[in-house]
Amino acid sequence: MTAELVALCFDANDHEDLARFWAGMLGWEAAADPHDGITLLPADDTGFRIRFVPSEEKKLGQNQMHFDLTSTSLEDQERKIARALDLGGRHIDVGQRPDEDHVVLADPEGNEFCVIGPDNQFLADCGYVGALASDGTQRVGYFWSEALGWPLVWDQDEETAIRSPHGGPKITWGGPPVNPKHGKNRLHFDLVPAPGQDLQAEADRLVALGATRVDIGQGDVAWVVMADPDGNEFCLYDRPPA
Repeated sequence: MTAELVALCFDANDHEDLARFWAGMLGWEAAADPHDGITLLPADDTGFRIRFVPSEEKKLGQNQMHFDLTSTSLEDQERKIARALDLGGRHIDVGQRPDEDHVVLADPEGNEFCVIGPDNQFLADCGYVGALASDGTQRVGYFWSEALGWPLVWDQDEETAIRSPHGGPKITWGGPPVNPKHGKNRLHFDLVPAPGQDLQAEADRLVALGATRVDIGQGDVAWVVMADPDGNEFCLYDRPPA
């Protein structure tokens, strides 16, 4: 039995504004969220929702994961960059080289993302949301492959990538060196157990794979807060949180 990835959750200082940006960037529709947030529903094969929940914590350092958005031509790449800028995004420098084919941007709260050039072969068979590119070890790639039941589609030089058997974006981990964490991650996964699986039994399975239960001040809640082997937080719900 494996867990299901149901959402990528953003902590946001202005969750309504951030949801508007990403809805405009991706063309996804908003839906109600029971935890005072906003949920965007995928309009493509992405396979999981994006949630934006209010947070007073400020962004510290570079995020552990970011979107790689694909393009079909140089003109399409330029259009997507222009759309991001019109919506409130901006260009940023994270040390990328001038000859690289991707353009690094940030959304209105500084969350990094890339618009990838049309000749990228690694994401050639992926949709608009080509990847969730993550900073992480080989071990954490193996963990998430087992946790979600997604096969490894890349495993070389301590870099790993997994992808759902149903398609959608890849999730990648770049291997060492791994940047240090700056407090709680602003982006995290929301999971649910497979149909018919008990919440606590699934939590125990994930612990056996290398996860830990963590306290981030959540108090007495109906879900389980955990961290993967690299210390990245995620939530395990009995049913989808939106």
